[in-house]
This record gives sequence, structure tokens and C-alpha cells, in this order.
Amino acid sequence: MAKTPTLTEIKLNKSARMLELSFEDGQHFELSCEFLRVHSPSAEVQGHGPGEGVLQVGKEGVNIDAIEPVGSYAVLLRFDDGHDTGIYAWETLYNYGLNRDAMWEAYLELLKAAGKTRRELAKDLSNI
Repeated sequence: MAKTPTLTEIKLNKSARMLELSFEDGQHFELSCEFLRVHSPSAEVQGHGPGEGVLQVGKEGVNIDAIEPVGSYAVLLRFDDGHDTGIYAWETLYNYGLNRDAMWEAYLELLKAAGKTRRELAKDLSNI
């Protein structure tokens, strides 16, 4: 099994709600805060076993408040909606970068199938 490249740079663009990641092998990824939030590796989102994940809805405007290192292998992302339990290992972030488009499409399909939206409930209620 190939070793996951080490993260060499992480930069948060708060105004664009985008996390920029560079790895030692030259790969560079841009992942939206929304993408990272709805795919959080936390048990709160993923569940404790197969099929136990919880579909995240209303996260379109979410941002990251803080990025904290976890050893030399991961970061903890603190989101402005209060979510702060996902530890994003370099391997997770690298795989997210490589598979971002397919993961995003799958997420949008799950939302559609559930009749849910990316928008926050408060924004939806403002149209009433």
C-alpha cells in the first residue's frame, strides 16, 4: 500500500469558504467548507458503522472558524455551526481531494432523494 503524501500547506480562504491544501507530491486541492462539513469523518456524521451516517442538510453557508493541528497527521476543523468533532487525517483530505467531484455528486443525489436542500432552514423560512 502506498503511503499517503504529507500535507505541506493548508490555507483557509474565509471569504470564499474554501480550504486550500498542498501535498508533498505536488497535488493541490481546493475543498469547500460545505463539502468538508457534510463529509466530516466524525461519528456524528458518519455514524458508528456502515449505513449509520446522518445526511447533513442546510450547510450551504457554513464556514471554518479554526484549524487545529492533531499531532503530525491530521487537523481538527471547527465549523461556525458548532461542529468540531471531525479529525481530518492527511489521508482523508488527500482522498477527498482526489474524489471530490464524485463525492459531491453522490451527496447532491442523496439530498435530492431525501427531498432536502443545501440551504439553511432560516433562509428557506424567510421566503414565507
